[in-house]
Amino acid sequence: MTLKNRISLLVSLLFTVLFGLASTLIFILYANFRKEEFRDRLEIKALSNIKLLVNVKEVDSQLLKIIDQNSINQLYDEKTLIFDSNYKLIYSSIDDAKINWSVADLKYLKKHKTFFKQQGDYEVYGVFYDTNDKDFYALISATDNYGKRKLLYLRYLLIISYIFFTALCWIMTSFTVKKAMKPLGAFHQKIKKINENNLDTRVPLKSNKNEIDLIATEFNFMMDRIEVSYQKQKEFTAHASHELRTPLSRITSQIENKITGNEIDSSSKNFLNTVLTDVNQLTELIHSLLILSKLDNTKYENKEAHRLDEILFTAIEKLNKSFPDFVILFEIEENENLDAALEIRGNYKLLEIAISNILKNACVYSDNKQAKVKISCEGQNLIIAVSNTGKTLDEKEQENLFQPFMRGKNSDGTSGFGLGLRIVQRILTLHKATIVYSVPDKNTNLFQLIFNF
Repeated sequence: MTLKNRISLLVSLLFTVLFGLASTLIFILYANFRKEEFRDRLEIKALSNIKLLVNVKEVDSQLLKIIDQNSINQLYDEKTLIFDSNYKLIYSSIDDAKINWSVADLKYLKKHKTFFKQQGDYEVYGVFYDTNDKDFYALISATDNYGKRKLLYLRYLLIISYIFFTALCWIMTSFTVKKAMKPLGAFHQKIKKINENNLDTRVPLKSNKNEIDLIATEFNFMMDRIEVSYQKQKEFTAHASHELRTPLSRITSQIENKITGNEIDSSSKNFLNTVLTDVNQLTELIHSLLILSKLDNTKYENKEAHRLDEILFTAIEKLNKSFPDFVILFEIEENENLDAALEIRGNYKLLEIAISNILKNACVYSDNKQAKVKISCEGQNLIIAVSNTGKTLDEKEQENLFQPFMRGKNSDGTSGFGLGLRIVQRILTLHKATIVYSVPDKNTNLFQLIFNF
């Protein structure tokens, strides 16, 4: 999970939990407030009835009418019971509601003065009223429909608010974090494109010094040091390769002059030929290292247009001089866009080196001294396919195919240093092209050079 998604998830979860706890707390507090408020209303009603009895000397029908008139429409499903000191019922309201009571409840009232409890859908309040002459017990029961409707409304309101604001929080958090982390994403995209060919790339800085700008500043400092070190390494390789070429050229000339002379015997000539072969291989290695060290040099930034078919024919001509027995079967696929696709802007010399290395690779590793070269177009891509028959590479070898000094098992018995394909890949990268290796058939090696036009 990315940092952006992790922050969005944590913030959203935190809001969800806190808002849920706040909503639950609000509902519980209001439910308790509703209950206490209804209890106070029942208490006022019960004491009102008792005081009425105390003030009226006799309990008759007139008293009942007064009590009913005093209590009508005050509460929903109200039921009132009043008892004297002997636990005798002296008043019962005229409605049909019932109150479940016992003498134990009245004794409890005498001891604790009041109680408030739930009986099914009804809430019952009991109170003990002590006067100088008599004691009275009152039980009153009712349902708080009005308060419960408000509580139900509050419940639905909190649930809807919770769902709406939680969803809104998740959306807004994702949007806000995405916007806040956008500079980090741009920073990531910038550094992802950095390779050995563009070490001079730097991350742009803004005026505000936030954490991302601080990281970008340190990253630019690090890239400065890496670029300097890399350039020193390349300069050393280039200078060393250049300095080694001169004595090797002298050694080659002296050996060749000695071989062509008549003052040495045949065994010495064979020995010198072996030494000359080793010197030539060493010269080729140094030449390859020199090319690798200068591939991203500014002098190779040539953007002139060249025809790849002409470069290919030149490379084939030079290859035939080195491998006269090698046969190249050439094919061009007909396409209306082919003429335009064959014109590639780049460095002629480097493209010739890349194509020559691929052709030489096909020659060296072919088992029948043949290779097929096909030029075709697919969409916006020009493809030069070079294939030959011979030993192929397994999956593990293919993963490291373009690494320097990498040679597969099929290279046993052949000379080389494993730099040719690395040079090809670097040259194609400079020209925004790619190289792909595959095994389309058994014992068939296929290299595809893909140029975008």
